[in-house]
Amino acid sequence: MPHVRYTEYPRVNSSHILEYVEVIHQHRKRTPYAASTFSVEGYPWHCEDEALFYYGGPLPTHGANRSANTYWSVYTSPANPLTPRGFNGTCQFPQITHGGLDDSWQHGNELYGVYHDLLGFLPEKYDPNLVSFRVTNNVITSQVASMITSGMFGGEAQQNLPLLVQPASIDSLEPAYPYLTATKKFSAYGVGSSDLGWTSHLKAASDLYANLDTISGIPPTDSGFHMSFDHYFDNLSARLCHAKPLPCNTSNPSLCITQAMADKVFRLGQYEYSYLYRDAGPRTLEYSAGSYGIWVAELAQNLRDVVHASDSASTDNSTSSGVRYRHNVAHDGSGSRILSILQIEKMVWPGMGSEVVFELYKRKVDQQFYIRVLWGGQVLKSSNPTLGVLDMLQVDILIAYFDGLVGQGAKKIPSLCSLQIAPVLEWMIQSTDQLDMAEANIDAEKLTALGRTRFCSATRCKPRFLVIGANQRGTAYASAVEHEGLPAITTTIADLIQSNRIWFGKKLVYPEGWPPTGGPRF
Repeated sequence: MPHVRYTEYPRVNSSHILEYVEVIHQHRKRTPYAASTFSVEGYPWHCEDEALFYYGGPLPTHGANRSANTYWSVYTSPANPLTPRGFNGTCQFPQITHGGLDDSWQHGNELYGVYHDLLGFLPEKYDPNLVSFRVTNNVITSQVASMITSGMFGGEAQQNLPLLVQPASIDSLEPAYPYLTATKKFSAYGVGSSDLGWTSHLKAASDLYANLDTISGIPPTDSGFHMSFDHYFDNLSARLCHAKPLPCNTSNPSLCITQAMADKVFRLGQYEYSYLYRDAGPRTLEYSAGSYGIWVAELAQNLRDVVHASDSASTDNSTSSGVRYRHNVAHDGSGSRILSILQIEKMVWPGMGSEVVFELYKRKVDQQFYIRVLWGGQVLKSSNPTLGVLDMLQVDILIAYFDGLVGQGAKKIPSLCSLQIAPVLEWMIQSTDQLDMAEANIDAEKLTALGRTRFCSATRCKPRFLVIGANQRGTAYASAVEHEGLPAITTTIADLIQSNRIWFGKKLVYPEGWPPTGGPRF
């Protein structure tokens, strides 16, 4: 997508001085996520023209031993009888491809062309006291950052360069911190909901789905592909971004997904993101503020710190110091939430390399601070009347807007993102007891508390496990219950990512029958 570049950059007149820049942008093009691949793909995908380096080593100041530059090389053993899902070949799914790495280098080089060559704002050489880079816990953002930094600072960046990353459980950039109340709001209108604004386009696209399923071999019951167009969008767009052919049916190669069909998928994907982050009304802002409020509060504090440092410098004649350029490499879900919070006038699904840039200026005549926000390299237009055209808006207005949504220091986020767990557990225990009693033809309403206890201790009630997090540890716990013959039942999976919940539910909660009937909902 368009971004800040020397040739199109809209310069601010000389009456203002650029004091601070913060960039947040989506990673560059990649292979699709494994969940978006078809069970059997018609051709392989090779990545032998690049290397993904994974190694650790002591810093030069803490040891003389040096590590080798080791990298992963994907291969399939001829002695392994199993076939990987999706594409054969030598890639990870996902990974930034060779083309994505080159695009990342170019992106960094073009940013440097504006903020150093054109404006003289960035230092010529990398200086960790003035410039910082941040990534998420998803390694593809680090793959991009390594090329961004090289494109900006060349050989200087090819030395040891830190990439800031927050702990995985509270990462605000991805975001990965728990935002249960916001997710509950989202589930009322978004993916997997029964909201008419959401389900209407899925029903209208039933013929398209039928054709796609026939060609791809995806079962119509696969909810990952049918709760939204995300998976089909990811699969098809990744191919076209790398000049690969659209897929054909592996049993009937004459039956292929056409460009017209792919274009319909892309249009429906654009509709989905517009609906999820803007068109569904005020609840989209509530969801985005709850799920991305911490990063917004961090941005507001960065702006506030620059203003305060300037005020201090003017009163005590000292020179302000600190980071003046922050670069965040994130995901489409990150950019979407930022655009939603800014209430962008026209919402789109952020493409690879799309960026939002916050530029903080100080006006020379009165030393007041003003903010400019760029989207796609041009000034962002908000439908919020307080923000309007975000071109030299008094920074206090934007900070106050952010504080009103999430609180200074994100103090509103804990209340926006928490659920009382005790009532949830109480409801779960009561409901599962009632299921056991119903199976035994016992009227739970007529059973005394003592009778309920005796029934559950003397007959069939088993301990219920609620697993929090469909990760390696959660899977290990539930697998022990399922496969080791323990007298217990895994009844519930709590995970922020819906596809993880569905995968876990199919494998470990309802292994004998999917989709579940009755009350369960994913």
